[in-house]
Amino acid sequence: MAKLEIKNLHVGVEDKEILKGVDLIVNSGEIHAIMGPNGTGKSTLASALMGNPKFNITEGEAWLDGSNLLEMEVDERARAGLFLAMQYPAEVPGVTNSDFMRQALRATSGKDVGLFEFALKYEKTIEELKMRPDLAHRYLNEGFSGGERKRNEILQLKILRPKFAILDEIDSGLDVDALKVVGENVNDLIDESFGCILITHYQRILDHIKPTHVHIMIDGKIVLSGGKELIPKIDKNGYEWVKEELGIDFVEGE
Repeated sequence: MAKLEIKNLHVGVEDKEILKGVDLIVNSGEIHAIMGPNGTGKSTLASALMGNPKFNITEGEAWLDGSNLLEMEVDERARAGLFLAMQYPAEVPGVTNSDFMRQALRATSGKDVGLFEFALKYEKTIEELKMRPDLAHRYLNEGFSGGERKRNEILQLKILRPKFAILDEIDSGLDVDALKVVGENVNDLIDESFGCILITHYQRILDHIKPTHVHIMIDGKIVLSGGKELIPKIDKNGYEWVKEELGIDFVEGE
């Protein structure tokens, strides 16, 4: 069983503190949903764990199977088994999706991948995600709709099979049918060797990806943790319910 452990993590940008002491333990086989209002630090957590240099870690620890994530470069974190599906995937003109994916697989696994074996796996995954059959020959995310970009992130996740994935608002830009496809494919990945942090502002993705744990983040901290029973309460009453329940005062977007 793999373990991702975050202890008292404080993160800022320039002079502004965004994360103010986040504690979280995720084991393989688990899906942890992190919910909260806009501007509360959810995406900051994802970026800081993956090593985005924009974010300054001022205090705290992050460990992946006993190895210190915060001492690793971004590529080392990927090779250690951490994957980030970004909220806004970038396009890379001139690099085909298949070339990018094969190089990424080689870099994270440290092994060369046979072209025939890779092509079969790639084509099968395209079919599972109901994507265009010419995907392999298109440039990475160039001209893609928001939904196509999000499906492409999940395709990369399925090919790479990391220990842990951080999915940052993968529901944004997806219609109902695409949500179902993405949800089914993420659920299929969960086993004793894979765990997931699912960051979302809305409840709708949780109709398709069933979390084992739910955490509410407000003002840079996880203020409430529980199970799936928290989801309908948030869906019905919003984050004002958390404010009243815990006596927390916050302004969304700050």
